[in-house]
Amino acid sequence: MNAREAILGRLKDDSEVDIAAEAAALLGTPERPAVDVAHVEAEFLARLALPSVSASHDVIETISDLPAAVARYLDAQGEARALCLPPDPRLSGCDWSGFALHQDAAPDEAATLAIARKGIAETGSLVFETSPQAPMLPNFLTLHHLVLLRVADIAPWLEEAPLAGPQPRAHYWITGVSGTTDIEGTYVRGAHGPRFLHLILLRGDFPHMSEQ
Repeated sequence: MNAREAILGRLKDDSEVDIAAEAAALLGTPERPAVDVAHVEAEFLARLALPSVSASHDVIETISDLPAAVARYLDAQGEARALCLPPDPRLSGCDWSGFALHQDAAPDEAATLAIARKGIAETGSLVFETSPQAPMLPNFLTLHHLVLLRVADIAPWLEEAPLAGPQPRAHYWITGVSGTTDIEGTYVRGAHGPRFLHLILLRGDFPHMSEQ
């Protein structure tokens, strides 16, 4: 009996393999990476730093610290303090003096800022939604993608990240920057979008979050 016949024979033997029971067991207790839920922020940041994600990060305590964090990043990258800023009321209360702000991203735009709705610790993924206050195009058009995420919005695993509340017309997930080795086998970052992903973790809350 060859290997193929052995496998097929085993599948046909209900006394030896109960496919339905095994399938139910997999659905009931899905295999997933170990995540220390007591340290979900550290778990998320560890995966964010993996070569497959390759994102940098900063941490701020309050939303008022955001402009300074953005300035630190742009200065370190040698970029001007120009930023595509979405018309999100959670950002408008910040002091953006010293920045050139606009809502539309041009093809040669250096940087854009967005707010992620969720972060996923097991993969280092970010979940975004689309709305009039959260345009999607700038997040794929600029060289530097800066993302603001509340620590409170980090979920340990994929299946524990439901989007509660009103649902957006669409949402999308980003896990690091894109890359390709299609051209002469040389790895190129940002082949299909931004070349750099920078996360700014907010340990505090958004203004008036409890009233929204």
